[in-house]
Formats: sequence, structure tokens, C-alpha cells
Amino acid sequence: MEKILFVCHGNICRSAAAEVVLGRLIREAGLENEIRVDSAAATREEIGNDIYPPMKRALTARGYACPRHAARQTVRADYEKYDRIIGMDSENMADMRYIYGGDPAGKLSRLLDWAGRPGASVADPWYTRDFNGTLNDIEQGCRGLLEALRR
Repeated sequence: MEKILFVCHGNICRSAAAEVVLGRLIREAGLENEIRVDSAAATREEIGNDIYPPMKRALTARGYACPRHAARQTVRADYEKYDRIIGMDSENMADMRYIYGGDPAGKLSRLLDWAGRPGASVADPWYTRDFNGTLNDIEQGCRGLLEALRR
């Protein structure tokens, strides 16, 4: 089973949304027994919090089911637990390298790398307030990731 972890700053917007989006794509493709997806934060400030309400509204407006979510922080042990760990921006990437003690197995990438946009960041809607624009990027990245996993 392929295990994927999405990471963003607080695990209430981008990584949580990516978990929801890829989860639906996995179910639609009938790959629930082959791919598992999870999400976490690089920081501790939102631990236990649900998906941020404006992000949840953007997701539900596009027909995504949003089960109760509880933000958690990624830990060093996650590096061994997951096959791919996917961040949203350069700050997340730096935080993950610090938490995991580097990336010796080459598991880390950015979500938009999978959309053919290497090095591009998924903007944090907490600051931009563009939840739909962020969701567009997340959907594009998740579709590209699933396509790569199916190969």
C-alpha cells in the first residue's frame, strides 16, 4: 500500500484539503486498498482544530465531503511511516527537513511538482483569502499525483 502524507503550516487549510481531494479521487478510481492518504501540520498552533471554515465551504461547494478533522503535527516517525510526504511551499519543505532530519530517501516533494509546476507553491489562503484559487491548485496537484501513482 502506498502511504501519502500532505503537510502544510497548520493542517487546517491546504494539507487537510489535499487529503479530502485525493481521498475522493482514490475512491472514484477504486484504489482504496492501494493508496492511503493523511495530512499533518509543520507547526503546533492548530493542533486539534477542524478544517478552517472558509476552506471547508470551498470544498463543500465543489461537492467534497468533509468529515471531522483534527489537525496534528507531523513527527520524525512519519518519515518512516509514509512513502511520499508532500508539502505546499518552501517553508513547509524547510520545516519537514528539520523535523525529519533531512530527506535521505527522497520522499519529500511539493504538491505542484506533480502538476508539472516544479518548485511552485500552493498559496496559503489563510493570508491570500483566495480559497478557491488554492483549491484549484490542490485539485491540479492531486490529479497529477494520482496519475503518477497509477503508472
